[in-house]
Parts: sequence; structure tokens; C-alpha cells
Amino acid sequence: MADLEKKETGAGAPPAEGELSEDLQAKLKALDKESNTADYTGICGTIISIICICFSLFQIYTGIFGARDAMIQRCIHLSFGICLVFLLCPTKKSWIKNGRFNPLDVILAILAMIPPIYILVNYQALILRAGTVTPTDAIIGTLGMLMVLEAARRIVGLPIVIVVVCFLAYGFLGPYMPGPLAHRGLTINQMVGHIFFTTEGVFGIPLGVSSTFIFLFILFGAYLEKTGLGKFFIDIANAIAGWASGGPAKVAVISSALQGTISGSSVANVVGSGSFTIPMMKKLGYHKNFAGAVEAAASTGGQLMPPIMGAAAFLMAEFVGVPYMEVVKAAVVPAILYFLGVFLGVHFEAKKNNLKGTPRSQLPPWGEIMKEEGHLAIPLIAIIGLLASGYTPMKAALAGIFISILTAMLRKNTRMSIPDIVDGLVKGARGALGVIIACASAGMIIGIVTKTGVGLKLASALVTVAAGNFMLLLVCTMLTSLILGMGVPTTANYVITSTIAAPALIQLGVPILAAHMFVFYFGIIADITPPVALAAYAGSAISGGDPLKTGVNASKLGIAAFIIPYVFVLSPSILGIGATFLNVTFTTITALIGMTGISGAMIGQFYTKANPLERLILLAGGLCLIDPHTLTDIIGIAILAGIFALQYFRAKKAKAAEG
Repeated sequence: MADLEKKETGAGAPPAEGELSEDLQAKLKALDKESNTADYTGICGTIISIICICFSLFQIYTGIFGARDAMIQRCIHLSFGICLVFLLCPTKKSWIKNGRFNPLDVILAILAMIPPIYILVNYQALILRAGTVTPTDAIIGTLGMLMVLEAARRIVGLPIVIVVVCFLAYGFLGPYMPGPLAHRGLTINQMVGHIFFTTEGVFGIPLGVSSTFIFLFILFGAYLEKTGLGKFFIDIANAIAGWASGGPAKVAVISSALQGTISGSSVANVVGSGSFTIPMMKKLGYHKNFAGAVEAAASTGGQLMPPIMGAAAFLMAEFVGVPYMEVVKAAVVPAILYFLGVFLGVHFEAKKNNLKGTPRSQLPPWGEIMKEEGHLAIPLIAIIGLLASGYTPMKAALAGIFISILTAMLRKNTRMSIPDIVDGLVKGARGALGVIIACASAGMIIGIVTKTGVGLKLASALVTVAAGNFMLLLVCTMLTSLILGMGVPTTANYVITSTIAAPALIQLGVPILAAHMFVFYFGIIADITPPVALAAYAGSAISGGDPLKTGVNASKLGIAAFIIPYVFVLSPSILGIGATFLNVTFTTITALIGMTGISGAMIGQFYTKANPLERLILLAGGLCLIDPHTLTDIIGIAILAGIFALQYFRAKKAKAAEG
């Protein structure tokens, strides 16, 4: 996960290019609660560092020698995580004095650690009791659930707490629910026993995935950032496209796509590359609302970009029951289509407004970049190779950590010192906290779903509401994912929609991976969907633009993400499901051509500026090509070729008239 904090430029000094003012840092940290943690100095800062280091070393140890029993591994994982959350996300930051802990937060941190430690101490006794809950168990379990909810409020946000509380209330109020949603209702002991003392609730699959390979991938990302890989991405993107029409905006798209391979946060990705690319775009002539939108759309797509697609993708592999590499393979073509759509939107906007690129003389030479920084890409190449070779994500991430440290040693300018390596352990642990608590909270939702069967009931209700109409069901599922994604992090959003909405799609015959990818995509794209579009807000904060207009522009640029999920549900071959290599290749090529038409329609530019009628025709032609059927492909190509010819001869005629 990218760290939102940037190096300070000194009191009273203006921020240098690529750096953020303190006021802007504060605004951006407020948008990304997972990174909005307190900074302590002195002995308190040392204590935080020691806890983080011990946490990371425990995870590395289990990665090398194997995870402990599921409940033990997850309890230790949650103990470290929840303690750090209460210390780093204080009740009120104004209560922090002289960089020291507030006593109330220390007490809460200790209280929050008691329930998981209680399970560790009484592990054998709890197994022998086989689900029987004693009064002490009930008290400890209730405390644990309350502490998880409070930790979620602090680091994830209030919306997820509201969603979890609604599910818990449903568990109690079952007899009073209407019609098919009614059930017998749960007692306190039944609720606590299932939610907190089994691997079906707080300590369920989400926390299990977090406690094994998600943490190690976050730690891997922290070390990649320490090596300076983010700068390499920007430099290489400049060398590839900085000179082209609208160069800085294309640099933003390419660098954000690359940055997304190591960052699981849209907002963090916006800040990580946007602090460089947005000022460059504005300097070139892009409007501030469009500049912020380019970075927001590209950065949000980072979570869709293999090989590291954010925590929810790892959960998808577990829920669907396939190796993580299968999820990666399925995501490749949709990710390419998404970023091509954003790239084409940027290109057409540049052509429309005659925006030039950066002179080649001002750009770093390709050869020099590869000579000085090219070795930094070795860990990413290695981890792809390891995953493709059949290594588990846990072992691949662990190897990636060591490879990133070793490859950084190859050149003096990227070499990490011992303090840098230790700092990577600290940053990795801090970066994982939001995911840990989101997974624990989402586990409570899963616990209620498995105990009451509400997931299937809601799925059936969705099918009923859609009256068996497949397209209407897809729209309802999309809206559910988007609304949840506006207030709930991607990880929790995916858990909720995959247990409620995805089963409804599966009931109507959608392949399980396609159904899960559908809700996954719309949960992510909520970050650029107005009115609550966190990535767009972050982009506008840097560009100085209007958040709503930035969000609208970002949605237009990211239009592929609103269309592609429908395509891979209607025709799963684009995910490689039941398709040959030739079929996937042909589908990809026609879809790429279709994205050209759709992007031209969104921006109003194709060969030349397009009038409203031409934009509608371009949109229709693009949609025909994205729909993977021979007849629609022929119609789509004919339409795009016709518009191109019309504009070409019109431009030629206009030029002749001027001559």
C-alpha cells in the first residue's frame, strides 16, 4: 500500500514539484482513512515501531515455516492489528500531546487484545466444549465483537459499521422479519459462539487470507516502494509516451497502471503518482477537472491490474475455489480494455484541443533509465513467474520480499540500508491495518449469512425483484455494488456482494468466476462514480478542480469498467472461460477496436471532432464490437469505418477549401 505521507519541504518553504503541501496532505489523508494514522515521536514512536516489526517478523516466520493452526494464526494476526489500530487511530487526535499516547487509547488497545488472547490461552478447552458458550465466553466474545466494530469505525469508516450492525440486528430480529426473510432468531450465546469462537465469523476466510498472503503482499509492496520502483514507473512512462500528443496525461495512465501492480488503494495510487503527473498535465493545457479525472480513473484501475490486484482478488480466489493465478489470468483482458479506454480518452482529448507532448530533449533517455533503474522490475517479473510456476501466493510474496531487497542492492543508488529494511517492516504492518479490520468486520457479515441463510434468501429476493429478467438483475447487482462501494472499502464490499448478489447471478447460470468478477469490478469502480468518488476527490484535491466534475470526467474515461463486466457475464470467453486461445485473441482484438469507438463517443473526437449524432453512432458501433458475436462485430466495424471515412473526407474537403 502506498504511504500518503510525503517528505516535508521545510517550514515556510513552498512544496517542490512532486511534493504535497501540508494542507493538501491533510485533505488527502482525510479521504483515505486507512492511511490517516497518527505519527508519534520519542518512546511512543519506538513502541509503535517495535510492535510493527514484531508483527511483520511473525508473518514472515509463518510464511517461511508454515502458518499455525487456523484459529491460532488468525488470533495472533488480529491481536497485533487491532492493538495498532487503537494506538495509531486515537479517539481524538487533538488528545495527543507531545507525540504521546492518550491513556484511554492505551486502555482500549489492551481491552481489544484480550478476546483473541483469551482464545489462544483457552484454545484446547474451547475445542473440547465444541460450541458450548459459557458466561465468560459470552462476555469475552461480545467485547471482541464491539472492539472490532470500534476499530472498523476508526480506520475503515462508519458505513461498514452500519452495514455490520444491520446484519447483526437481522440475526436477533429474525422472527419479526417479513415473509421469506424471517428465521428463528439467534440468542446472544448463539450469536457470540458462531461469530467469535468459530472460523465462520470474525476469524473466517477473509481474516484467514489476510493473516497469510495478503499481509505478505502488502509487505512486498512496501519494499517495492522503498526501492524507488514508483519513480521508475514514472520515468519509464515518460520515456514511452511523454513526447506524444497529450504526453503527460498518457504518462499518468501508464504509470498508474504500473503503480497499481504494487498498490491496493485507489486514493494512495492517486497521491503516489498524481503528485507528479497532475501538475504536468495542467502545465500542458489540460483543464484541472480533466487532469484530476485522468489520474483518478487510471489509479482506480490499478486495483484491476494483475499481478497484484488488491486484497479482494485474493479473497475471490478463496471464495471461488481456484488458484490465485486463475483470477489473474481472467483479469488480464478486462484490465487491458479498461486502461486502453482511459488511454484513448486521453489521446482523443489531446487531439481535440491540440495538446502537444513534452519535447524529447526534456525527457530521460530510455537506455539511461533501464541502466540505472531497470533492475527494480526484477521482483515483479519474478513474482509473476513464481505464481505461474505453481507457487502459492504466500510463498511467492515471501520470495518477492527477499528478491526486492536483493535486487535493490545491485546498484548503489537504489541500495537499502539496514534502517530502510527495518522501516519497510514498519510500513508494511501499518499498511495492512485497514485490510485486517475490514476482513474481521466482513467476517461478521459472513457469520450471519451462514448461520441464518440470509445470503440465499436475499439472492432469491433479487431474482424475484428482477422478475427473472437477466439484464434487470445485472443492473440491480451493479447498483448494489456501486452504492456499497461508495462507503465501504473494496475488500468488505466484495465480501458483502459476493455473499448476497453473486449467488443470484449464479442461480441464473452465470459461471461462478464471472459472477464474482462482476461484483468485484463495480465495487472498485465506485471510487470514481459520483457523488461519492474518493479517487476523484483525491484527484481534484491535487488539481484544484471541482470534485463532482472530476468524478463525471473520470466516469467517462473509465466507461470501459461499466461495460466490460456485462460483456464477461454475457460471454465469459473474454475471461478465458471455456474458450480457446484463438477465440480469446479474436474477442480481445474486436473489443479493443470497440473501445476506440466508445472512447471517441465519450470525448467527441475520432478522426476529427464528432457532432452529437456521430457520437451516438460511434457509441453504438463500439458496443457492437465489444459484444463478442460475429454479426455484431461486422456491424461494429462497418459503423466505425463509415464514421472514419466520413470525417476523413470532410476534413480533406475543408482543408482543400482553405487552400
